[in-house]
Amino acid sequence: MDPSFWHRRWERNEIGFHQDQINTHLQRYWPTLGLSGSEQVFVPLCGKSRDMVWLRSLGHRVLGVELSPVAVKQFFEENELPAKVTRERSFNRWESDGLVVLCGDFFALNHHDLKDSRAVYDRASLIALPPQTRSRYVNHLVTLLRPDTPGLLVTMEYLQTQMDGPPFSVPQQEVLALLEDSFKVDCLHSEDILSENPRFTAKGLTQLVEKIYRFRYQPRSRNPSQPPPR
Repeated sequence: MDPSFWHRRWERNEIGFHQDQINTHLQRYWPTLGLSGSEQVFVPLCGKSRDMVWLRSLGHRVLGVELSPVAVKQFFEENELPAKVTRERSFNRWESDGLVVLCGDFFALNHHDLKDSRAVYDRASLIALPPQTRSRYVNHLVTLLRPDTPGLLVTMEYLQTQMDGPPFSVPQQEVLALLEDSFKVDCLHSEDILSENPRFTAKGLTQLVEKIYRFRYQPRSRNPSQPPPR
């Protein structure tokens, strides 16, 4: 999916995928990761998610990455966060009181960018990507993480023939196929949320299942091109 697609969506305010409310499953299952509350949390393809503000309220430092400058600007403005903006390699770095968003391409991140990150929260990354890009996303993610890094993943499942993504349907079988070589994965929750999302009913969906996974990066062997554990 071309980056210009996402730039157009944000510029035209075609952001039905954005949730104004804090994700209830994040609030329920985040404690199961066993974190102290002070760790830095990495949020890929973060958009202007208010989930980042909730994570910060727990005491976590938050590092997001987002392609659209419109989304990043709106995140800081809508949450009334005065931001310092600097240039960092190919990213514009927006920072305010423990919240950092790197505006640029996820695939341009390197392991140094995430050297302080100890957890991951993916609510809208994997399901935002078409099938041919999802394995590339996971393969790049594992080059960024420290061994034993935990995280939460939120996905959706529906009949892809009933609606074009994004968000895309990523069935559990595919999630396990993508992650099982490098992660320990547990499905914590599965729920049909179609009744809560009438816009998807209007698109023709007959079912919309949201699933919550807990994962932990446990590489079986290190690729020679991957940086050693830090």
